[in-house]
Amino acid sequence: MTGELDVVVVGAGPGGYVTAIRASQLGLKTAIVEREALGGVCLNWGCIPTKALLKSGEVYEQLGHLADYGLSVEGRAYDFTKLIARSRKVATQLSAGVAFLMKKNKIEVIEGSARLEKAPAAPKVVVALKAGGQRTLTAKSVILATGARARVIPAAGLVADGERVWTYREAMVPKTAPKSLLVIGSGAIGIEFASFYRALGSEVTVVEALPRILPVEDEEISSTAQKAFEKRGIKFRIGAKVAKLIASKSGVSVTLETGAKSETLQAECAIVAVGIDGNVEDLGLETLGVKIDRGHVVADAFGATNVAGLYAIGDVAGPPWLAHKASHEGVHCIEHIAGVSGPELVAAIPGCTYSTPQIASVGLTEAQAKEKGVAVKVGRFPFRVNGKAIAAGETDGLVKTVFDAATGALIGAHMIGGEVTEMIQGFALAMTLEATEAEIFATVFPHPTMSEAMHEAALDAFGRVLHL
Repeated sequence: MTGELDVVVVGAGPGGYVTAIRASQLGLKTAIVEREALGGVCLNWGCIPTKALLKSGEVYEQLGHLADYGLSVEGRAYDFTKLIARSRKVATQLSAGVAFLMKKNKIEVIEGSARLEKAPAAPKVVVALKAGGQRTLTAKSVILATGARARVIPAAGLVADGERVWTYREAMVPKTAPKSLLVIGSGAIGIEFASFYRALGSEVTVVEALPRILPVEDEEISSTAQKAFEKRGIKFRIGAKVAKLIASKSGVSVTLETGAKSETLQAECAIVAVGIDGNVEDLGLETLGVKIDRGHVVADAFGATNVAGLYAIGDVAGPPWLAHKASHEGVHCIEHIAGVSGPELVAAIPGCTYSTPQIASVGLTEAQAKEKGVAVKVGRFPFRVNGKAIAAGETDGLVKTVFDAATGALIGAHMIGGEVTEMIQGFALAMTLEATEAEIFATVFPHPTMSEAMHEAALDAFGRVLHL
């Protein structure tokens, strides 16, 4: 590819590569720069391989409950090496799929590390090529999609050493499953790894500095989730700050401070899952004067930064740190650049935690709505009285809906239970279409399905629940 480009995308994660594809569809001459692997952290070291691991753990755990289904099996066991290898194979397969999409859409892939330099229009992109040498790219627009990495706290010893202390990356490829594990942080990443290793039999303790686990979720869902995890044998230390983590050849020692009390926990390994930081270093952003706030590039509703011709999307541009949010931001950004975008991107963004049980949500929590001064109608429906859930043995969990009492608009939905991550899109679609309770009431939900609980939770908010 020669001559000036229309667009250079820096980073080939789910935000970057989707942006590049949409740019190509719009007829823009596009190149993408990636320093590691196509698909980024999500495909190679995050969303996809972790779901492969979680599925293996889920199946193994279910084998221990076959008697509940009138079944039996002898010699339940797992091969940890093969289990890890399967997750890596899944990631490799999908990364190859992204390479095919780049070729199909005539997008040049440049392997190397990018750095931005000042130019009359958009910044120049100088790439230190993996194969050696350097290449300078000029384009009308540059889009940063460099993602983020696990946050570490050196002062407290919360730094991965690859042996006893892990971030999500090391936690996906250990040689053996630890007999005991401390998980520092109870967000989606921490809870998913806690769920996976507990399924394999590890003794797991989750440490959370805030007053409850899964702090971004609705408080009722958080409470239900903790009870479900404790039922599986996961232990929790809530409102506990890590004062110091010390790793040795034999394991880890973590000193916790809970109010005026202090305690020390021992384990074979620890996972640090205390958040993420945007990848803003070594890009030349300081030289360009790009505004950065708390480790993330400041961008407007269309991804534009304060530097002409430079845009930022996805994790590097701030929360929520979700792959699907990055992809949608990228499409919105490039359509704005091409002059074909609609109004600001205001669609509700669902969040999912793929633990056992699963957790999914979209929109405002009950507390957030009340903090905004919105009078609400709240509905709930438990899976314990849903026919499909009973038949499937998935009776733990519930669906909770939050409606604006004045307008009837659905403003939030929160779910915990089997396969709720596959169902939350129904509520997301309803919110995007600005549905009120009337449209949800009028929707025919198939029977028997677990999704019927969504209908019943909406009915319950208005005193019309049928099966409770």
